[in-house]
Amino acid sequence: MLSKSRKSLSRGCVNSNKSIGNINKKFYRLLFELTELPGCLAVIGGGPIGCEMAQAFARFGSRVSLIQHGLHLLSREDSDAAEVLHSVFVREGIDLRLGAKILGIETNGKDKILLIERDGATMNLPVDAILVGVGRAPNIEGLDLEKAGIISDRTGVQVNDLLQTSNPHVYAAGDICSPYKFTHTADAQARILIANALFMGRQKVSNLTIPWCTYTDPEIAHVGMSEQDAVEKGLAVTTLTVPLAAVDRAILDGESEGFARIHLRQGTDKILGATVVARHAGEMINEITLAITGGLGLAAIGRTIHPYPTQAEAIKKLADAYNRSRLTWSAKKILGLWLQWRRR
Repeated sequence: MLSKSRKSLSRGCVNSNKSIGNINKKFYRLLFELTELPGCLAVIGGGPIGCEMAQAFARFGSRVSLIQHGLHLLSREDSDAAEVLHSVFVREGIDLRLGAKILGIETNGKDKILLIERDGATMNLPVDAILVGVGRAPNIEGLDLEKAGIISDRTGVQVNDLLQTSNPHVYAAGDICSPYKFTHTADAQARILIANALFMGRQKVSNLTIPWCTYTDPEIAHVGMSEQDAVEKGLAVTTLTVPLAAVDRAILDGESEGFARIHLRQGTDKILGATVVARHAGEMINEITLAITGGLGLAAIGRTIHPYPTQAEAIKKLADAYNRSRLTWSAKKILGLWLQWRRR
C-alpha cells in the first residue's frame, strides 16, 4: 500500500475564493511531465518537497518564489540547519515569502496572480505556474477496506507495532501506515512485514532507527531525537557541534557551509540523535545511524580511524570534542602534575 503525494503543478486558474485543495483537484499537471520551464514559479510549502523543488527550478533558470505559512523553512529540522538553507536560498535568488497565507488565485488574461497575506498586508504575486507541496494524503479510495474489517482514517491504515491491521490476517507497510514517508522506511517495513506475516516473526517497527535527508544543496540529514525531543522526554542532553569550516576536506572542496551536530545523554556517550548539514550529509549520517542501531556510543566512533582528508572527519571531530569535554579542571591539573613529574 502506498500513499498519494499532494505534489502537483497547477496550470489552470480559478476564482480567488477557491481553496488550494480545489486547485489541485481541478487544474494540475504532474511535475515530471513538464516539457517547458516555467519562467516564474510559485512554490507553496517550505517542507522538504517544496525546498528541494524550489532550489532545483531556480537552478534550472526559473524565477522562484517560495511561500510558507510558518516563519521558518523545514519546521521539523534543527533551526540552525534551516537557517543555513535559508541563507543559501537568499543567495541563490529565491524569493522567500515566510509567514504568508494564500488567499486565492485570480487571473488576468494568461497570467495567474496569487493573492498573499503577510503581516496584515495583502499582496499580488504574478506567476506562470504553481507547485503545491503541502503534504500527503493516503491513497485508499476504492480499496473497500471496511469490508475486510480494516480500520483507516485521514492519516492512512492503522497498524500495530508488528504492522498488523485491525484484521490480523492483513498487514500493511510503507507510506500508507507510517508517519515516516520515505522509500528507505518502506523498504525496512517491508522486510519486517515479510518476517512477521510469512515466518511467524515478532519484529517491531518501534525498534527501527530511521534517518532522513532533505536533498537540497547543502543536504540536511537527521537521525534520532532532536534536543527538544529529548528534553520533552525528561532527558538531560549534551549537544556538541563541529562546523564544516573546521574540516580540512570541506574547506578544500569549497563546501564549508554547514555543520555536524550530535545530542548525547548527559554524562554519557550515548547518542540520542544527530543532524548533519553538508553537500553529502545523507552519506555522512549513516555512521551515526549505525552507531545508534548497534548500541555504540560516540567514544566508539572516536576509536575508529577515519581516512584523511574526508568530510566525514566532522563526525570524528564530534567524538574528539566529547573526549575533551571529559577532561575536567581537576583532571587537567592532575595530568599536568603527572607530566611534570615524568619530565624529571
